[in-house]
Amino acid sequence: MPKLKTNRAASKRFRKTANGFKSYSSGRRHNLGHKDSKRKRHARSGGSSLIDKSDVGRITQLLPNH
Repeated sequence: MPKLKTNRAASKRFRKTANGFKSYSSGRRHNLGHKDSKRKRHARSGGSSLIDKSDVGRITQLLPNH
């Protein structure tokens, strides 16, 4: 049987936590020097960035080894 491959795009956008999967916010990768602190603060991953339970099955298919 072939190896299961992780979807690389999904692995850069989601990470596994104890409560499910968490998504990264957009706008936090690069070019942070000219963005104001409020914009960066609101883009941080907080408790509300957990993926909804209805979408966990699709994320699990994209990330089979997590």
